[in-house]
Amino acid sequence: MTLKGKRLLLGVTGGVAAYKAAQLARLLAKEGADVRVAMTEAATRFVTPVTLQALTGQTAWTDLWDPRVPDNMGHIELSRDRDLIIVAPASADFLGKLAGGLADDLLSTLCLARRCPLLVAPAMNVEMWENPAMQRNLHTLRGDGVHFAGPAAGDQACGEVGMGRMLEPEEIVAEVEAFFQPKLLAGKHVVVTAGPTEEPIDPVRVITNASSGKMGYAVARASREAGARVTLVSGPTALATPTGVECVRVRSAEQMFEAVKKAAPGSDVFFAAAAVSDYRVKNRAEQKIKKGAAAGLSLELAENPDILAWVAGQKNAPFCVGFAAESEKLVEHARAKRAKKAVPLLAANLAQHALGADDNEITLFDERGEHALGRAPKLELARRLVAHVAGMLAGEKRARAKA
Repeated sequence: MTLKGKRLLLGVTGGVAAYKAAQLARLLAKEGADVRVAMTEAATRFVTPVTLQALTGQTAWTDLWDPRVPDNMGHIELSRDRDLIIVAPASADFLGKLAGGLADDLLSTLCLARRCPLLVAPAMNVEMWENPAMQRNLHTLRGDGVHFAGPAAGDQACGEVGMGRMLEPEEIVAEVEAFFQPKLLAGKHVVVTAGPTEEPIDPVRVITNASSGKMGYAVARASREAGARVTLVSGPTALATPTGVECVRVRSAEQMFEAVKKAAPGSDVFFAAAAVSDYRVKNRAEQKIKKGAAAGLSLELAENPDILAWVAGQKNAPFCVGFAAESEKLVEHARAKRAKKAVPLLAANLAQHALGADDNEITLFDERGEHALGRAPKLELARRLVAHVAGMLAGEKRARAKA
């Protein structure tokens, strides 16, 4: 229920992507939001007001002159108590209206008369998106403070491929959640490592571990929600890249190290959340090792680079956050690892309680002692971790100001 208590107005315009508005309305309501719907006449050609009313439990408004609205002023009454207006899909025509300040129906009029922020999820043909007139409109809207969710590139209903595809409903919900998160890392560049690494034995076999990457991906998303520019360096996972995050995909520890050496210098915060293999196979085979030939197989191991230690040891190093997944003696091992790595903050958990799971239980260790974040979904823990880091950064800034 991440949007519990939030009052939203979902605007739906005409376009094939309007069918996704039904799922979006359902998901927003599922997250606890109070969802009111306003539709253009063209939108009702694709999805009916009855459908959206059934999903939200509220009237789906379509008529600027609807006499049921007090004083017959729907453009005022329907938006005044809202925390955010979301237009999804936002068609090319509607975005043009917004940019020009036009208001000839209920949705465009209430957007013009709004007092709350506006977030739009564009949906249109690739040629329409790339048209110079549309690009001018987008520039105007961004300058006016309108927030954008997408679009994405991909297959379009018209059969063409390119930018202009509306984000999926789940992605738009994530953007709405991000909108309401405090921008504690605004203007910062955050680098996050996530997932396992794979160390090849031969072309088809690897040494790896059971990390799912979920915690690192949650940290990347939470950092982006907090206003940071985020670079995610990810080992092999089955996870989708969080919206708005730059992802560099790697396989081995050495590849991850090379990617971090490019991304970390000049960054503000480095989260070393990846489960990096401590060793790689030094005598890996160039061809697949056959079963019979593997009898008595011996692997010679070489130590992998310590990525976190390298970043923390750089001149003008970013604020470094280490992660420790232990199987026993959590406090003892976490304190020792923080001291060995020489990092200001370390997040530790018991591996058997977290690997592959959607929730976790984390304790933070810094110079002031221990801070239990409790057990919660990994995204919620990531948000708490980001808030803790932001507080430590603010403390460092105040200390420098006094010096």
